[in-house]
Amino acid sequence: MKKNIFLVLVIAIGVSANAQTPKTDNTKSINEVVTTTDIEWGWLNPLRGDKSPAAGKLWGDRTGADASGFLVKFKKGFSSPQHIHNVTYRGVVIKGLLHNDDEEAEEMWLPSGSFWQQPAGEAHITAAAGKENMAYIEIQEGPYLVKPTTEAFDNGERPVNVDPTNLVWLNASDITWVSDDSTIQTAFLWGSHKEGELNGSLIKLPKGFKGEIKNMSRNFRAVIIQGSIKHRVSEKGEESTLEAGTYFGAAENSMHTITSAASESIIYIRANGRFEVVSAQE
Repeated sequence: MKKNIFLVLVIAIGVSANAQTPKTDNTKSINEVVTTTDIEWGWLNPLRGDKSPAAGKLWGDRTGADASGFLVKFKKGFSSPQHIHNVTYRGVVIKGLLHNDDEEAEEMWLPSGSFWQQPAGEAHITAAAGKENMAYIEIQEGPYLVKPTTEAFDNGERPVNVDPTNLVWLNASDITWVSDDSTIQTAFLWGSHKEGELNGSLIKLPKGFKGEIKNMSRNFRAVIIQGSIKHRVSEKGEESTLEAGTYFGAAENSMHTITSAASESIIYIRANGRFEVVSAQE
């Protein structure tokens, strides 16, 4: 028996509704996989060398003009000088504890599964307290630059920090366009969720999940936030093990087989259209 969740993104919902989210993305996703061994690591801010967090490429080029997504690793005890960025970025914590706020703000440590948004031009610091600290970061346009607070400006957006305990998880009975009792859950993070417009969501797959993701979006990118999955493109593709901090992209109208047998898994999905999560149960 197959059970379908149709994630038809047609309503405006999300914690970052005040953000001026671009509605389009000139890039086009393809069927691709980036495993742990594929990640190319360098320094997030090359001018600071090993005083900077490490950065690992997942998709796109953060030094170019287009959208991109990458990993950032922070050493325990890291705390940046107060600074700004020239572009707005969004982040999801994968490992450890991260704090991102004004220099005078009380520390609020965000654990794995947290989401935050840092507006362009706003002065802030970033700190890390876990033994291992890693986050997924994405930008809508590049290049991603670090600049002094003397160049601060207000772009009209406001920062967002969301602990996992404040996420609203919806299942099939909560979503009006799904008539199914599947245990797959969704938490909407940002974007208008109108057909053709960019948005970001977390998808939670239960332990023992076996099924497929069918992508009908021109742009679909997925990052494993928690757990580990087995992934292959269609039934004939090569199977890969994707752990937390790895990535797969999906071409339009492609089918991806997913297995999350050992533990619950959480996947961050960035898309600009419709996709389906289909769980197969015997």
